[in-house]
Amino acid sequence: MTPDAALGTPAALRPLLTVALDALAVGTRARGGPVPAAGPDVVARRVRAAFGGRVLPEDGAGACEALATLVEALAWGAADPLDARCAAHLHCPPLAVAVAADLAVSALNQSLDSWDQGPSGVAIEASVVRELAELAGLPPHAGGSITSGATESNLMGVLLARDHADGELTVVCSGAAHFSVRQAARVAGLSDAAVVTVPVDDGDRMDAPALDAALTSLGGRPTAVVATAGTTDLGAVDPLVAVAGIARRHRAWLHVDAAYGGGAMFSERLRPVLTGLDRADSVALDLHKLGWQPVPAGVFLARDAALLDPLHRRAAYLNPVDDEEAGYRGRLGQSLRTTRRPDAFSIAVTMRALGRRGVGELVDRCHSLAWHAADRLRSDDRFELAADPVLTTVVFRYIAAGTHRDPDTTNAALRRRLLDEGAAVIGRTEWRGRTWLKLTLLNPHASTDTIDRLIDVIAAAGAAELTREAVA
Repeated sequence: MTPDAALGTPAALRPLLTVALDALAVGTRARGGPVPAAGPDVVARRVRAAFGGRVLPEDGAGACEALATLVEALAWGAADPLDARCAAHLHCPPLAVAVAADLAVSALNQSLDSWDQGPSGVAIEASVVRELAELAGLPPHAGGSITSGATESNLMGVLLARDHADGELTVVCSGAAHFSVRQAARVAGLSDAAVVTVPVDDGDRMDAPALDAALTSLGGRPTAVVATAGTTDLGAVDPLVAVAGIARRHRAWLHVDAAYGGGAMFSERLRPVLTGLDRADSVALDLHKLGWQPVPAGVFLARDAALLDPLHRRAAYLNPVDDEEAGYRGRLGQSLRTTRRPDAFSIAVTMRALGRRGVGELVDRCHSLAWHAADRLRSDDRFELAADPVLTTVVFRYIAAGTHRDPDTTNAALRRRLLDEGAAVIGRTEWRGRTWLKLTLLNPHASTDTIDRLIDVIAAAGAAELTREAVA
């Protein structure tokens, strides 16, 4: 066996890690910003060049050459959340301790579907799920698993609600709910008509009286209410106490999509926005957002572990009855997936390293940055602020007071200009029929000065677009 095909022992990994880390540094320096100052075509050409024309050549180039060349290309072409000017999406810079833990997970390559593929991983996931359920206020008999993210977690919530229902399920959510709720309903075999949306208030929160009216109109049909704790754009949190009370009165399953807002559990300052989360039947969390984990670090929690029973399957080669009775239990019945990494490990290492207070401080720093950005935008007549921040997102648009240009066109164009120049990665969304920009601030090591400079760069790009439009 050649050295290039050596297995991932510590001795074999050590020199390759040096190569990879050096190449990361080289590629990051060459990029020089949050995203390459290029465009899709240039990035694609450079990636193809790094492969030398073919991903799978007839003869290999060797581990060190392949790793150095391709890691450098990957880093050069990255949208890098470690750069505070990369602030478009719920795309966090992972903590170094979590990345190091993730390396150990990859090297050991355990799977959680049977105990004998990952004894320690099985125990670690069970412990992490138990403590996160406790943090969410769920009872001691709660259950769950680590998922690939909220899309999978929301699907699990809808599937379990469907299996719990006596009859065909109707899903009720707000108009600001994540698109994965409707996608989950389709995967669960429900029709588009089975998803009912209710209005939101001025802050994009579910209107509780409208929810009550919608459930009343369904006349007692089996229903799952999907509340949102942290909408993707405004970070709005539905009135969970009121929603939970209405759901219980109508005997509806309550699933809370807290993929974004769930990180508030760690924060003394923000934890009150999640009041009522403890009354949910199921919860989705994403710790690759306000948890600073490498993707994937989604979490699905069920109020009672027994609610997961519909996921249980028996396979003689994985979970024979006598093995389970002897205590050799894997995690096969806790997830939609079979082969599954122990992604709970990086979460466990992070929680052990920082503690609840330490993670909460990171959440609070990002929340403070969002308020600083909002205050700065509010005081500048070149911008319009959509709403005060709830979590760490700030929605705004460039308006250039005194001009008569269409803000929708200008804002869309200035965002692309920033990407082309490699100056910043900011978000874009549609809200109330207009185009808005968005800062998603998940870098706790950013400074208020960095935010000020980023807003100046956005303003300059807006002015440049107005000049271009006037000339055109």
